[in-house]
Amino acid sequence: MRRTCIFGGLSHPELTDFICEKLGRKPDKVELRKFANGETSVEIKTSVRDQAVFIVQSGSHKTNDDVMELLIMIAACKGGSAKSVTAVMPYFPYSRQSKKKSHRGAITARMIANLMHVAGVNHVVTIDLHASQMQGFFKCPVDNLVAEPLLARWIRSTVENWKEGVVVSKNPGGTKRVTSLADALKLSFGIVTTDTRRPNMGQSMYNSLETTITLVGNVRDRPVFIVDDIIDKAGSWIAAAETVVKRGGATKVVCMATHGLFGGDCLREMDECEEIDAIVVTNAFPIPKEKREGIRKLVILDVSTLLAEAIRRNHHGESISQLYMHHD
Repeated sequence: MRRTCIFGGLSHPELTDFICEKLGRKPDKVELRKFANGETSVEIKTSVRDQAVFIVQSGSHKTNDDVMELLIMIAACKGGSAKSVTAVMPYFPYSRQSKKKSHRGAITARMIANLMHVAGVNHVVTIDLHASQMQGFFKCPVDNLVAEPLLARWIRSTVENWKEGVVVSKNPGGTKRVTSLADALKLSFGIVTTDTRRPNMGQSMYNSLETTITLVGNVRDRPVFIVDDIIDKAGSWIAAAETVVKRGGATKVVCMATHGLFGGDCLREMDECEEIDAIVVTNAFPIPKEKREGIRKLVILDVSTLLAEAIRRNHHGESISQLYMHHD
């Protein structure tokens, strides 16, 4: 690739290396340091004048550092007369804060988009935004790639009787994602709904809340694929897995998501859950080595080919619509 620079932030250096490997090149040199007081320092070590620049920076467990580092790198490249700057953000930080949750809440995802605009970004490439309408927060084009073809390929190549499978959403909000994958694989789908309410409003408010879990759809003697975009807390995944096995009679449960955030002990708890057979995520979000130690059920799918191809096509002005399609 001629006349491009690819820089990687500190959030996910391994993914940057994988992407560059697929493009047959090495990442360009940038020096990223922290001052003693915690401030981020960025020094671009390659000439970016009149170049198309791609900065690979996902969210990680150090979200605020990642965001600040990205903004400074964008500004540094713009200050160095780069022709264009594309932010390649496989996991978009703060994407779950894309609407007001309370009267005095902030729409933080929109604020991040505005900050990136101020820093000088020209284009954003990401994977499976938590809410696809977030693309409207940006003042530049956004390629919101999907990991669904990767997940579908894994199901077809790994699960023997996948054609009998059912794709299940663990909450009503995720049904669009689930029906899309079910359509692609020509499978039926189901929903696990969790309803929390007080048994009797006449009683004291300190009474315990009653949770009713309902399974919609037939999963008896079938493998189940529970799908969402993010795995962060184990509770709802374990509850859904137990519901489809104990109440529904499912034979196998695979938990699938694009972004494995695995907050706290989430990964270990899911790994120890008897009803869960596999946990499938991509490497869009970096999973630290210490979290993966001793985990048996985790499968990590590689998105570097998808991102490398998106970079290549963007640079050459080719259509990227093919990247959304399923290929056997």
